[in-house]
Amino acid sequence: MADRAYILINVAPGQTRDVVKFLSQIKEMKTIDTCWGKPDIIALVEVPDQDALTSLVLQKIHAIEGVTQTQTHLVHRLAS
Repeated sequence: MADRAYILINVAPGQTRDVVKFLSQIKEMKTIDTCWGKPDIIALVEVPDQDALTSLVLQKIHAIEGVTQTQTHLVHRLAS
């Protein structure tokens, strides 16, 4: 089962459109929603494991020009 996480992304002023464009090219992205205020973007991602999540955030998202900060919230699945 894949891990899901919400990533809250803060962006430098005037760069939200460009950041969304780059995020949309990342295959792990399931939804990308722009918001008023902080965060500027809330993204839902699906990855095979937490190592892949770490790589996604640190190597792909943080490498996008205009991204100033992220917060990652791993989705917890309750036992049925």
